[in-house]
Amino acid sequence: MTMTDHELQLHGENVAATMRDVMEKLGATEAISDPRSDDQAGETKAFDLTAAHLVSVPEHRKIEDLTRLHREAAEFLKPSRRKGTARLANLQSLITWAERFKGENSVLYANPNMQQPTLSCIADYHEAGPSSPLSPTGDPKARHCHHRAVYDFPLSDEWKAWTGISGEPIEKDTLGEFIEAQAKDVMDPTPAIIANRISDDNEPWENRLIETAQKIEGRFGQLTQLLAMSKQFQVFETSNLKIQTNRDTGEQEVQFLSEHKTPEGKPLAVPNLIIIAIPVFEGGAPYRMPVRFRYRKVGGSVRFILSIYNPEKAFKAAFEEATTEATEATSLPLFFGTPEA
Repeated sequence: MTMTDHELQLHGENVAATMRDVMEKLGATEAISDPRSDDQAGETKAFDLTAAHLVSVPEHRKIEDLTRLHREAAEFLKPSRRKGTARLANLQSLITWAERFKGENSVLYANPNMQQPTLSCIADYHEAGPSSPLSPTGDPKARHCHHRAVYDFPLSDEWKAWTGISGEPIEKDTLGEFIEAQAKDVMDPTPAIIANRISDDNEPWENRLIETAQKIEGRFGQLTQLLAMSKQFQVFETSNLKIQTNRDTGEQEVQFLSEHKTPEGKPLAVPNLIIIAIPVFEGGAPYRMPVRFRYRKVGGSVRFILSIYNPEKAFKAAFEEATTEATEATSLPLFFGTPEA
C-alpha cells in the first residue's frame, strides 16, 4: 500500500516536528540555581551576588557556573566593597582618612617598633562580640578588614644618626667627624645641671638629668669641650695611652705618654656625659637625653663609645603623643600591636 502525496507530506512534517522538538530539548538551557527568584508578588528580584547561579547547557548537559560572570558584570562600574591599603605621608593625613571612611567598627592599631613604628586604621574591622563559627550563614560579626590606611612614622635624621652610633666602639677620627657633624644637637648644661644638685627651683627636665648623672656617677660637659677634643683626637697619638677616672667628680683624664701632649703638657680632663636635644620623628619636638661618653683601651689604641641613656623613654613619649592625637581626633579605639593578617 502506497502513501499518497498528502500522507507523505504529513509524515514528513511529523518527522521534522519530532526532530525539532528533540533538538530543542537537547539544545535548551535549564536553570538549576537562579539568584533571580521571584518574590511573593511575582516580580523578579535583583541578582543576589551571595548566591550561586547554575545552569545546564547543551554540551553533554555540562554544568556552567555563571556566578563569577555576574559578579564581574556587577562590579564593572563600581566595586561591590572597598578594599586596599593607603600609605600616608603624615599623621594628619591618617586622621583625615579615618574621619572620611570610619564606621561603627573602625579601629586604630599602633605598632611601637623602634625601628619601624606605624599607625594603622582599619575601616571595616570586625564587630565587637563573640564569634559564631557554627552559624550556617557565617559569622555575622566578621568583616573582611580589607580597607586600611597605614602611616609609617619617619624617624628623624638626628635620631637615626645618634641611635646608629650608640654603643658602638669607634676610632678617634670617626668620633671627631661625628661630633663636628652633629654639633647642633649637643646642648650645653645649664648652671643648675653643672651644680649637680636637685632643687625645686630647677626645671623638671633639669632635675631628671641631674638625677641620671647622680645614678651613674657622671658629670655633664659642654660643646666647646667636645669640639676641642675632636680636634685633639686628630693630632695626638693613642699609643701608651693612660686613662684615669675620678670617682668623686665623674671626670676622666686621658694622658698621652708619648711625645704628643697638650700644648701645656697636661693630660686631658673629659666629662663623661653630654646632653643632646633631638626629635624622635621628623618635624617633632626635640627631646633632651643624656649620652654617656666612655673609653675602651684596645692594645695600643683606644675606642670611644657614645651611648644614649634610656632612649626608649623618649621614643615612648613621642609615640604616645602622636597616637593620643590620633585617638582624640578620630574617637576610635586604639590597640597597641599588629592587626590580623
